Amino acid sequence: MSLFREGYNDSIVALATPKGIGAIGVIRVSGIDAFEIVNGLFKSKNLLKQASHTLHVGLFRNGQDVIDEVVLALYKNPNSYTGEDVIEINCHGSVYIQNRILETLLEHGCRLAKPGEFTQRAFLNGKLDLTQAEAVSELIASNTEASKNNALRNIRGGFKSDLSLLREKLVYFSAMIELELDFATEDVEFADRSDLKKVVNELMAKTNRLVASFKLGNVIKNGVQVAIIGKPNTGKSTLLNSFLNENRAIVSDIAGTTRDTIEEVLNIEGILFRLIDTAGIRVSTENSIEDIGIQKSYEKMRTADLVVYLFDLNQSSVAELDTVVSDFEKEGIKYLLVGNKVDISDKAKLTGFDKFENLICISAKENFNLEDLKKQLVKQVVEGDINTESTIVTNVRHYDALNQLSKVLAEIETGLTEQLSGDLLSLDIKKCLYYLGLITGEITNEEQLDLIFSSFCIGK
Repeated sequence: MSLFREGYNDSIVALATPKGIGAIGVIRVSGIDAFEIVNGLFKSKNLLKQASHTLHVGLFRNGQDVIDEVVLALYKNPNSYTGEDVIEINCHGSVYIQNRILETLLEHGCRLAKPGEFTQRAFLNGKLDLTQAEAVSELIASNTEASKNNALRNIRGGFKSDLSLLREKLVYFSAMIELELDFATEDVEFADRSDLKKVVNELMAKTNRLVASFKLGNVIKNGVQVAIIGKPNTGKSTLLNSFLNENRAIVSDIAGTTRDTIEEVLNIEGILFRLIDTAGIRVSTENSIEDIGIQKSYEKMRTADLVVYLFDLNQSSVAELDTVVSDFEKEGIKYLLVGNKVDISDKAKLTGFDKFENLICISAKENFNLEDLKKQLVKQVVEGDINTESTIVTNVRHYDALNQLSKVLAEIETGLTEQLSGDLLSLDIKKCLYYLGLITGEITNEEQLDLIFSSFCIGK
């Protein structure tokens, strides 16, 4: 069933491929007049008589002016992405040609689509729920295998299935309790309270699992910021270069060579690690520029998801590391201790370092133990299996609504224990249905939708 609001009964157009020169450009048209508008500009065939899901080659014209030879893909409603009549115009990838086709379509009755308006129409026409629509945007933005798989899983209805099951059981008990209220004078009980409590406990377990998955989901979606911290000349820049397999940072025996932070991205087991090489930390320096770099190092340390504290095994002591660990733990900083230059260390001096759990010894220069270090980085930030088929929450909006849902379910459980009246239980169940509806889009408003879809690209 169409949920069209006023203003959504026109035809829209946008470039679906990235702007710029390429072999092919795709221009998408969707709406009530899409076929008629394009048919008037494509004289090779009568598109109104062609079947859905067919391709047609011919000339795209504006009057007698031939703009390009194109291939049209036809999708008739309701069997299209938006649920409307859709035509995708495959033209040559010249910026000039693409602009001419767009201008011509605008002249003949189309309107330029707003960001995400095609997907918004798919939602309004019931082709997708809101979780699936948002997953489309996440799929486009995905930059790792893990983020791609999670977005695809949600587009196929993974999250939707989980929420539908929750909703069906709540609706049933809501109906039973409402029935009780209709027969309040006869003192009958249609909703078995013990069964309701079992369902509530089951829903709480599922909801809390979804809430807990957000930590992993955030890692999958946004990656992990890792600050490489340590004293001057411990090998921070060498470590970054070894990770990247290129000379990205300047390496020198002169202390204080790194004056500013250097950031690079490394994909480890499907997780994006944003590695930040920082200036060496020391108590004082007479160089004002180096001092600025040191202050930036402290800033990055406090905002990073994980701190790699790199130290020279030849120059450090157990007492020094005790102080470092104590400072990290006081500030609630997640850390990994990495002892560098193990290849030239006096083994006798390493006694006592094994007391630290989060410690690994490497040689950044010789690439020794770097693969184990990568595994430790993943272990520090990933709690759970990123390749799981279970739903992983990556959207802050979903996370907030699920947190509220969890609180209300806990209130229902308490109410059942205290034998709360049916009318009060009914109110709490309706709250639960409200928060589920916020996630799926069954409860929403125009401003919320515009905000959600404004983050999409124009042609999607």
